Amino acid sequence: MERLIVIGASSGGVAALRTLFQGFGDGLDAPVLVVQHVGRHRSLLPELLSCGDLRVRQASHGERIERGKYLVAPPDRHLLVEGQFVYLQCGPKEHHTRPAIDPLFRSAALAFRERVIGVVLTGAMDDGTAGLQAIKSFGGVAVVQDPADAAVPDMPRSALDHCEVDHCVPLAEMGALLRRLASAPVTPRAEPAAADLQRRIPEHEMALLLDRGDPFEHLNVIGSPSTITCPDCHGVLWAVKGTDPQRYRCHTGHGFSARSLDAGTRVATEDSVWSCVRSLQERRALLESIRDGERREDHRERLATEIEALRKNTEQLRALAGEYLANDAPGR
Repeated sequence: MERLIVIGASSGGVAALRTLFQGFGDGLDAPVLVVQHVGRHRSLLPELLSCGDLRVRQASHGERIERGKYLVAPPDRHLLVEGQFVYLQCGPKEHHTRPAIDPLFRSAALAFRERVIGVVLTGAMDDGTAGLQAIKSFGGVAVVQDPADAAVPDMPRSALDHCEVDHCVPLAEMGALLRRLASAPVTPRAEPAAADLQRRIPEHEMALLLDRGDPFEHLNVIGSPSTITCPDCHGVLWAVKGTDPQRYRCHTGHGFSARSLDAGTRVATEDSVWSCVRSLQERRALLESIRDGERREDHRERLATEIEALRKNTEQLRALAGEYLANDAPGR
């Protein structure tokens, strides 16, 4: 029964992946799928990871997953697994990124169940944690880079804090570990009499990501409406039941952990503050133009008073905005 290895990385990931792939030697006895956060930028990742006889390519929509294939997610596309095939999807972002790690891990868990080996490498925040939880819930294996060995330890540390991790090793040991795991026999896991919540969540979340079925029906299965709006599309967010760390989804499909949601609301708050400053300054400029063309002295005086009030208000708002944003800086 063939294994499938899925790997996720973010900040510092290119160097980490190069080290890891060099440790694969002549190759693994399993296909490998990789998500590195690259956004919409052109990526040379396949060329950077190819070494010796090991050839790495960008995944193509609909190609079969086979031993000896090393595929990376193309820029701006989620990489998903359906049956024995890869599926590229330009759906809603998760954790403000596309490709994201969690969709690959969840879809791999659904398709390959106990045959999946999930690997979380260096990166900021916590993409990959929920996906690794899904892999574990189906009986797969969880491997995490030692945070002390990671360029950015947040993602490995989050996985360790919230998942039953099977192996936590530095990159220098991970290639050999994955070679052993890829060749290890798989014991089929018996299906439970009834699917529990952990199994239903990935299925309904994948349906949301793939835009299949009624999104409100899926959301009402996996969560309940919150008082928070999505920072990407401003729709209502559902708090997903039984998740640790807490996760959220909107009906268009955007997904967040509490940490990535906080990062998004921080950006939205800053945008709103400067939009307010801009609006005050533009109104002041408009009133100055009106004043300059006004012939009645009493009207000119009234406009001058209002212009001065706008100037003072804008200065006060700028000062408050600077103080707020300085105190709200990440890492404080």
